[in-house]
Amino acid sequence: MAVPFLLEILKGGINLLELGKFFSILRGKPKGKTVADKANWHVDWTIEKYHGEVESGNLYAVEHIDGNLLLNAGITLLLNLLIGAGGTAYNNANAYIGVGDSTTAAAATQTGLQGSTTTFKAMDATYPTVSGQTVTFRSTFGSSDANIAWEEFTIVNASSDSGTNLNRKVENHGTKASGDSWVISATVTIS
Repeated sequence: MAVPFLLEILKGGINLLELGKFFSILRGKPKGKTVADKANWHVDWTIEKYHGEVESGNLYAVEHIDGNLLLNAGITLLLNLLIGAGGTAYNNANAYIGVGDSTTAAAATQTGLQGSTTTFKAMDATYPTVSGQTVTFRSTFGSSDANIAWEEFTIVNASSDSGTNLNRKVENHGTKASGDSWVISATVTIS
């Protein structure tokens, strides 16, 4: 069966679809039966900025941040948790959102925030939450917390970079002033 295909290729009379079928036959895959596994990880970050306390009348800006980079250590921990091999979960008792002042590009090999100044805040009550294929993390940075340039963001399972950072996002969202409260949430959808 392979010889006629090879002859057609040599003569230039075979299209790419037929060539794909030929290689499927050589690999022992049935014709027309292609299986592809694919997963999508998408994170939407939101920062709600308030003058003073977190009250609707004090809200002055809502900013959206698209995406992030999963860190290798975070991926490994997720897989270990998946198979019951142990590790610290990203639950209400352990999960924190961290912010920092570094503009260093995100790289999968990083193990945390890169800034010289970082702040980590515990989850708000009842967070993280799961709905369908989405988990939402949320922390409130009060008037005296993280009054720095907000350049980088992470979800970590400890109150510092000593835990396992799940992800990292680098994007400038201004400098938080003393007296302001900012609420940051990360909505992670896996599909």
